[in-house]
Formats: sequence, structure tokens, C-alpha cells
Amino acid sequence: MLEGDWFTVQQIDESTYAISELGHWEKVHSFLLLGTTKAALIDTGLGIGNMKRMTDQLTTLPIDVITTHVHSDHIGSHGEYTRIFVHEDEESWLINGIVGLSLEQIRANTARDITIPTPKSFNPDTYIPFTGKPTGLLKDGDVLDLGNRKLIVYHTPGHSPGHISIFDETKGYLFTGDLLYDETPVYAFYPTTNPIDLVNSLERITKIPNVTMIYGSHNSLGINPDILKEVKEAVIYLREHDLVKFGTGIHPFKRFSVQF
Repeated sequence: MLEGDWFTVQQIDESTYAISELGHWEKVHSFLLLGTTKAALIDTGLGIGNMKRMTDQLTTLPIDVITTHVHSDHIGSHGEYTRIFVHEDEESWLINGIVGLSLEQIRANTARDITIPTPKSFNPDTYIPFTGKPTGLLKDGDVLDLGNRKLIVYHTPGHSPGHISIFDETKGYLFTGDLLYDETPVYAFYPTTNPIDLVNSLERITKIPNVTMIYGSHNSLGINPDILKEVKEAVIYLREHDLVKFGTGIHPFKRFSVQF
């Protein structure tokens, strides 16, 4: 395990790393996937610490940043990298700023409930989420080739319009971003979210074959794929009870919950 001034790096296998921000209330995970010709970095975290200083210690390969979605806790260190990719439905958010959240709210969310010292370079009063033009746009079904490792893009909206999940076909890892994680509710209660899309996306990932492990962007690192059976049952329950709409609250299931 590699300790940084802010990040904790945990090795998942010989070519996969989780770079986590466990001292923050959101317990954000970003993921570095190494191939033979290049690497993919799935999200860049909160922007409190210098992500590139960590990835430079793990690989000399060129890195493509793959954005699960444009929320501030997933794009914080995008500015440290030159090749950034985002789903086409959130290109404008990346360029012009995140819709639906004020800078004051983003700063408050970033600065609260921190349990370890932050780097001296971080100042919550001047923190500004990354904005910039992406290198390229992603769409459903795109395949990202790392040389010996193929990543398949699934458009899984609901939490945000251009949210994607990434399936590492070679390893069987499914990176679900903010579509599925445990401990705290997966949410679709902001105006920019969509409960129907979220439930459809949850249903969609239950149909992906040969998943060996699920990696969400928050809380537990690595969820057994048998949770997908529970997700499938939850989708049926939510639909049958007419709960898939704004204002119905938090719906707890055995290992995950959803909030509309």
C-alpha cells in the first residue's frame, strides 16, 4: 500500500490500483488501469491532493482520463492531465461548469467532514472545480484498448445525464461510478438527475456477463458481483410499487439503497 499526503493507494491486482481519498466524508475512489501501450485513469477525485504525483509513482505509460461523470468529486485533478475523455452528454458541463450546483455548495461539500490533514495547497475558500475542453467524447459501446486490455463504455444515465460505467472485459471488473456503491444511498433527487433513467441503468448492468468484481466510486472498495441479483430484484420492487419518481425518499435494500 502506497501512502500519499492525502491519497491511499491500494493494489487490486498486478495492473490495477485504487487511489482513494479516505479522509473525506465521500470516501472517493479513482482507479488506475495499466495496459501494455497506455493506462486509463477512471476519474481524478476531489482535487484536494495532487493525483498526478501519485500516478507518476505507479506508471510511466501515457494516461487517458476516463470520466464517469462531471461532478466535482470525480474531476478534481483533471487539470493535471492532458488527455481527458467524457461522455458526449456532459461535454458542456466539463467546458462550462456543472449544472445545478452553485460554487458555494460545491466548496462546502468539498471542505466538510475531513478527518485527516489536507495538503497545504488546498484552500476551500478558493477551490474551483475543473473546467476545460475534453480531448475526445465517449458514447455507449465505445471500446478503449489499452493494448492487452479492453474497456467497454456503457452509458448509464440517471445520477447524471452522461454518466458511464466501464466494463474491463479482460479482467471482468465493472466500474460503476455513482450508479452503484454500498453504505450510503445512490441518488437521483436533484433536478439534473432522473429516477427512471437510474433504475433503467441499474437494470442494464445486471445483464452484463462475466462480471468478477464491482468497483463503485465511493465507500467499500470492491463489491461481490452477486449484489447484481439483489439489484435486479430492487428494480422490480421499485417499479411495481410506483417509487421511481422524485420525492419518494430513501429505499433501503440489503446491501445498497437508492434515494429519489
